[in-house]
Amino acid sequence: MEYPIGIEMSKDYLSFETAKAAYKLVHDVMLAKPGESVVITSDSSSDRRAAEAIANAAFTVGAEPVLIYYPTSELAYSEPIAPIGAAVSHADIWIELAYSSIMHCESFRKALDYGCRYINLTGLDVTMLTNCIGKIDYNLQVELGETIKKIMEGADEILVTCPNGTNLHAYNHGRKVRHSGQFAIKKGYPIMMGGQISWSPIEETIEGTLVFDAALFPPTELGMLHDNVKLTFKEGVITNIEGGRDAAVFKAWLDSFNDPNMYRMAHYSLGFNPAVTKATGRIVEDERIFGCMEFGIGSQGAAIMGSFWTAASHTDGIVSKPSITLDNVPFEIEGRYVHPEVVEIIKKMGVAGY
Repeated sequence: MEYPIGIEMSKDYLSFETAKAAYKLVHDVMLAKPGESVVITSDSSSDRRAAEAIANAAFTVGAEPVLIYYPTSELAYSEPIAPIGAAVSHADIWIELAYSSIMHCESFRKALDYGCRYINLTGLDVTMLTNCIGKIDYNLQVELGETIKKIMEGADEILVTCPNGTNLHAYNHGRKVRHSGQFAIKKGYPIMMGGQISWSPIEETIEGTLVFDAALFPPTELGMLHDNVKLTFKEGVITNIEGGRDAAVFKAWLDSFNDPNMYRMAHYSLGFNPAVTKATGRIVEDERIFGCMEFGIGSQGAAIMGSFWTAASHTDGIVSKPSITLDNVPFEIEGRYVHPEVVEIIKKMGVAGY
């Protein structure tokens, strides 16, 4: 029997599967080599079984694992205390499991400058590890990502709509697309769990309405949404936030930074990990719901290849069943990919419904 969330189960829950998936992550995805330092950061909201399995896998391949546990911060994407920052700033490989991620902070930027190969696995537990990494054909998933990237880079006008009211229009004008779910082959280049591409259309062309209907994090009070959060964009900047309690929490969080860059659209993303079929409240997993779109707001990392700016923080929200039209041609309809090249690979992956 598989439970909806694995972290409440016993220490032996999925132990064999976890060990296999952790080895796959360290050896096949992060490409750890003997003698390399592997820093694993994990806060008190993380699943220690996953963290320790990854550390054991790193040691098994001959690397030097360093496992760091610390209290969960209420401020995601903020600079940690100095010992943590110093450790990640000098790592060959950094695997981040902390629920309150420190991606985008100053130490993160120092780690990339050092040449660290980083992966963000915020909120990873043994169920997420075994399903989203262990059971996935990573080669086919990377092929799917490369195909979607090529199609998106070849498009100019993009229209995103959804039954809940999203109607967002923008132009790419030749912008490059980042395939974040790659293998860690480049030093100083951050990757994410497989099943996502990201990019930024020309920021000033982003106009219309965006409705988050599945998940939104941070602020830490949110995660899975109880009601929709409706944002209005003008030239890539939020001009209005509407909805119920969740919208009010989100607006108060944005306002608390007193930073105009916190209202800027940072990136568009597409999710395509076949192991993820619904929101769980773990944002890295939710961003990969098969067929979803995720939108980042706040800091825009250099890897996105957009205008690039820093902000006090960053947040990500999910549209679960988008319809995407590229240059007036349907690419996806209510969460189901329809582009023939994409569908061909999805069928090879054995995704249900295709």
